[in-house]
Amino acid sequence: MDIISLPIEFDEEKIDGRFRLVNIAAQRAKELAAGVEPYIQTKSKKVTTIALEEAIQNKLEFLIGEEAAKAKEEAKKLDIRKLLEMREEEREPEDLTELEKDLQIYMQDKEESISPDEIFDSEE
Repeated sequence: MDIISLPIEFDEEKIDGRFRLVNIAAQRAKELAAGVEPYIQTKSKKVTTIALEEAIQNKLEFLIGEEAAKAKEEAKKLDIRKLLEMREEEREPEDLTELEKDLQIYMQDKEESISPDEIFDSEE
């Protein structure tokens, strides 16, 4: 197994510092851990090592500055919309079942409020 040699050398024109490199690799490692396929062929087994290798080899795309802030804001809006849609989808069946429950209780109350004498009296 190859070990990444320290200090890590990376393209300083694309990645502006070690902190950015670590952030990029951490985000990519989360994706890899979730089951996303790596962009490179490697002998490494650990997702963190694979993510670092991908970042060093400039295989990852990322945004910084205002572009990143705008993209993050758009992602939040999309997440909120999806969450609201999911809640609406969940709410509709619950509302129907609540209505059915209310109707069942109402019908039971009606049946209980009619005495057997009233039923027989109405038949005559």
